[in-house]
Amino acid sequence: MVRHDWSRQEILDLLALPFMDLVFKAQTVHRQYFDPNQVQVSTLCSIKTGACPEDCAYCPQSARYDTGLEKEKLMQVEAVIEEAQAAKASGASRFCMGAAWRSPKNKDMPYVLEMVKGVKALGLETCMTLGMLKEEQAEALAEAGLDYYNHNLDTSPEFYGDIITTRTYQDRLDTLANVRAAGMKVCCGGIVGMGEEDKDRAGLLMQLANLPDHPESVPINMLVRVEGTPLADQADLDSFDFIRTIAVARIIMPKSYVRLSAGREDMNDEMQALAFMAGANSIFYGEKLLTTPNPESNKDMALFARLGITPEQREVHESEADQERLVNEQLVEAHNERFFYDAAKATS
Repeated sequence: MVRHDWSRQEILDLLALPFMDLVFKAQTVHRQYFDPNQVQVSTLCSIKTGACPEDCAYCPQSARYDTGLEKEKLMQVEAVIEEAQAAKASGASRFCMGAAWRSPKNKDMPYVLEMVKGVKALGLETCMTLGMLKEEQAEALAEAGLDYYNHNLDTSPEFYGDIITTRTYQDRLDTLANVRAAGMKVCCGGIVGMGEEDKDRAGLLMQLANLPDHPESVPINMLVRVEGTPLADQADLDSFDFIRTIAVARIIMPKSYVRLSAGREDMNDEMQALAFMAGANSIFYGEKLLTTPNPESNKDMALFARLGITPEQREVHESEADQERLVNEQLVEAHNERFFYDAAKATS
C-alpha cells in the first residue's frame, strides 16, 4: 500500500529490523511493483561545472572551497546532444544534465531549453538539475519536454543546517512544488554518511515519503569525500547502514525507482548486489557523476551479466526514422547562432 503518513518512529523501527528481515521485506515489496532483474540506467553530464555560490559542505563545486576543480562555462548545445548520443549508444535510457548554479539565470534558459529538446529528440528521457526554480522556469522546462527535474533534500530538516546555510529547506520544497505544478516528474533523494544519525536518515526518508506525491526517482547517495570540502575527513559509513537506507526507501516508497547513486566507486560488487537485493533499481552509468568518479561502464555491464540483470528499456513510440529526423533537426538548430552558446563571451 502506498502511504503518505509515515511517522519518524515507524521508519526508525524499520531501520532497526534485523538486517536479513529488512532486506527480505524490501525485496518482497520490490517484486510487487518492479521486475527484480531490471535496472534503469541513466547517464549524467555536467553541463556547467564549478563556481557555485552555495556552501553545501559535501560539494567540490562550491566556490567557497579549494578542491582543485577546474571551472567550466555552460557547454554548447551541440556538444551536449553529442554526449547524449554517446550515452544512448552505451545503453542509457535517461540523460541527466547538471549545472552548478544556485538557480538558472534568464540568459541561460534558451540554451538549456534547446538542450532538453535535442536530447528528447534522441528518444531518451530527459532530466536536469539546475538549482532552485521559479514557477515560470519550471513551466518553460516542462514545455520544452523535460521529463524529470532533480532537486535533492540532502538530509533531514534538523540536520540540514549543519550541511548547508545558503538556502533553506523550504527553498528546496518550494522548487519541488514548482516542478510538480508544471507537470514534470520529480527526482529527489539525499546523501548518507555526512555525520548524521539514524534519526536524520529517518527524517529524510519521512520527508520524501510524505510528499503529496512520492518522487518517481529517489537517489540515495553515499558521501564522496573530497579534499578541500568540510566533510573531507568524515568517518566511513558502515556499508550495512547504507543498505538499510536503500531498503527502507524501497518499503515506504514502493512505486519509486530507488537509485544507487554517488559513492558507487567505493562499493564492491557484493555491496552493489546487496543494494539491488534491497530494492535499488536505478543507477548512474558512466565514468563520472558531475565531478566525482563512477564505475566504468563496461564494469557495470559485467556486474549486470553476473547477476542476471538487464538494463530497463524505455518505450519510444516514434518510429526510428522520425527520431533520426528530429535529431538532425535539433543538430541544425544547435548550429544556428541564435541557439549557440559562445563560451568565450559568457560570464558565469
